[in-house]
Amino acid sequence: MLEIIMVLYTLYTLIRIYISVMQIGYIDTEKNGKALLMSQEKFQIAGEYAMKKERISILSTLVDYGVFVWWLLFGFAWLSGAIDAVDSVMGAVLFLFGFMAVGFVIGLPFGIYQTFVLDKEYGFTKTTPKLYIIDQLKEMAMSIIIGGVVLYALAWIVINVANWWVWGFALLFSLSVLINVIYPTIIAPIFNKFTPLEEGELRIDIDSMMEGVGLKSDGVFVLDASKRDSRLNAYFGGLGKSKRVVLFDTLVEKLTNKELLAVLGHELGHFSHGDIWKNIGMMGLLLFLSFFLLGNLPDSLFYAMNIEPNAGVEIAMMMMLLPLISFVFMPTMSAVSRHNEYAADEFGSELGGKENLVSALMKLVTENKAFPKSHPIYAFFYYTHPPVLERLKELGYDANAVNEMAKPLDKDGIFTFINEESNPK
Repeated sequence: MLEIIMVLYTLYTLIRIYISVMQIGYIDTEKNGKALLMSQEKFQIAGEYAMKKERISILSTLVDYGVFVWWLLFGFAWLSGAIDAVDSVMGAVLFLFGFMAVGFVIGLPFGIYQTFVLDKEYGFTKTTPKLYIIDQLKEMAMSIIIGGVVLYALAWIVINVANWWVWGFALLFSLSVLINVIYPTIIAPIFNKFTPLEEGELRIDIDSMMEGVGLKSDGVFVLDASKRDSRLNAYFGGLGKSKRVVLFDTLVEKLTNKELLAVLGHELGHFSHGDIWKNIGMMGLLLFLSFFLLGNLPDSLFYAMNIEPNAGVEIAMMMMLLPLISFVFMPTMSAVSRHNEYAADEFGSELGGKENLVSALMKLVTENKAFPKSHPIYAFFYYTHPPVLERLKELGYDANAVNEMAKPLDKDGIFTFINEESNPK
């Protein structure tokens, strides 16, 4: 069984690297071609940024593979020997904290490089070392407090309950639903400041739009994303009374009111179509299958690693193998997500106007330095949102028509429509 898992994880690693290599080669060729949706300079910069990110991803994948092999051949046995009473619930929790601490230390250099080297080079990073450290400490505190409680409960179930994988699934699925409820109002404010959108014409229009689709929410809030990053975004989150619409302050700064309403219309499309519940359902199915498969690993696997099967190592093994199982289902989940995004685009264009949504998408692509083209196999696996060119096509526009009807707005190469009433469908 150990050999089978090693082979499967090796194939998983090689496939991920192959996809990344294909994406790098594709972008390297396309970035020197005709620019789409942005100036030629911005187009090439976006391509270079995407390629560098993918090279980091390859290196991270190789490191993950080496760590995976180390855990199977040596790491689990070493950690089990270093922690006494691993058969107890508390021993299992300590084992898992040790397992996660190793992962955190190994992954930390990649996070630092991404934030302070790559993103700084391309003008994204606004965060300071002090803020970065504070964020890390907050995440660690949450992991210790909340994660400790969850791991304790899961370890108790593994030790004391027959068919523990069923009840373990029920625990984590219930927790994931709870997190969706409390994230907007309890968890997210730990890291960011949320300010109600100020009164005015935009707020009146937003309230009217939300009332029109029957959304009763906790409100519309502006998130102070600019203190960490310059990228633009918005999201709709929460369940029940915690539902709220969140606009990044960078988005509010860069988009016109009409464009903001179109983006909000897109987010309201997700609400109207019940996409949050669909995502929870897909996640629940994946989690159930993962617990079924990984909760029934034979004891011989652990003996092959020179360790006794116990709650700590069984849960750690699940945590290591979950990305592999997720990868198998990723194309299906990504396809469903892309379908939902198309439907939300259509909804948003009806509420806020196609021209405004297209203009907003163009600004998002340019400001976020998002290369607008992708290798098909990369998009097939990883794109939860359709490539922007496909989104424009679905809205009735093609890239050449958009380029012809746009003009440079400033030296940064951001485009706006010459005639917002025109429709090149």
